[in-house]
Amino acid sequence: MKSIRNYFHLWAVLFWALTLTNCAKDSGTDPDTPDPIDRSANLLSAGSSGTDILTNENFDRIQIEIAYVEGFRPTTTAMDNLRTFLLERTFKEDITFIYRSLPSPGEQTLTLQEIATLEAENRTLYNDGRTLAFYIYFADAPSDGDDPVEGLVTLGAVYRNTSMVIHESTLRTLASRSVVITLSDVETTTMTHEFGHLFGLVDLGTPEVNPHEDNSFPNHCNVEDCLMRAELEFGSGYRAIMEKRSAKGLESLPSLDAECLRDLQAIGGR
Repeated sequence: MKSIRNYFHLWAVLFWALTLTNCAKDSGTDPDTPDPIDRSANLLSAGSSGTDILTNENFDRIQIEIAYVEGFRPTTTAMDNLRTFLLERTFKEDITFIYRSLPSPGEQTLTLQEIATLEAENRTLYNDGRTLAFYIYFADAPSDGDDPVEGLVTLGAVYRNTSMVIHESTLRTLASRSVVITLSDVETTTMTHEFGHLFGLVDLGTPEVNPHEDNSFPNHCNVEDCLMRAELEFGSGYRAIMEKRSAKGLESLPSLDAECLRDLQAIGGR
């Protein structure tokens, strides 16, 4: 199972590196008409903007576009938790969410290319002056790389420096199978895990101060109970981790371990 997860994660990263240029050109506008919006700063590789996110050197405001398929809006609790996480880890104090309801694309599964195309068609917020803009798409369909028989499901993924997808339908299925884990728990953990990748963790753009990358799962942490464990991105093992923490009397939501925090502080994070 490890090799399957490892392959999928590597494929996702390599896929995006190869298709970045094509996606950047697909803005949904007439190619003969000058585009008044400069999207280039939001079309970079995932993990490449860690310092811009964490510090106020170039941006002191965050605006996050929450694009969700009708009926799959994230919980208020999870969004409040995400705001708290960003306030704790970055020096940004002005963080706002803009919600946009979208019709379903009508797909049984979604590829990264399809997700990128949907973003090009629907995203409205891009970096503007001192404002750093993000796009989070809450999908009503699972990832095309899922293999439920093998216990492999993808909860979320980052595919650009300010873009992520959350497979909300998969999160809801996972939460429904536990009496301990709530939907807001799964949403919070998935979004904060993916923001960890946008920060550049683990060695995705932010160098490691000390080695702690999981050899079996690139760009994930090998420290037990860390937010950046691979199990918290791929559904297999998620319930076990969360329920184990609850049984120990620990706060159910995992956090970044000392090594991940050290990496972020080295590039300007709190």
